[in-house]
Amino acid sequence: MNPITQLKLCAIMFTVLWTGWMVWSSGSLDRVNVLLMAICGAAAGYAWYRVMRWQFRRSDMLPRNQHSADSTAKQ
Repeated sequence: MNPITQLKLCAIMFTVLWTGWMVWSSGSLDRVNVLLMAICGAAAGYAWYRVMRWQFRRSDMLPRNQHSADSTAKQ
């Protein structure tokens, strides 16, 4: 499995768990509260993905430029 795909799946898992935790800890299951927590969870998941991708590229766990890695693999 591609490392970027694994990172995306982890970001989705983080988003679901974080959103579920925030909804559960708020104690209110109002429609507006759940909607706001879902929006905040999506933003948190996207931010987590971007930060982890930057950190993994910085520590050379991911290729710096995905296009150059694909073109060298095809040659």
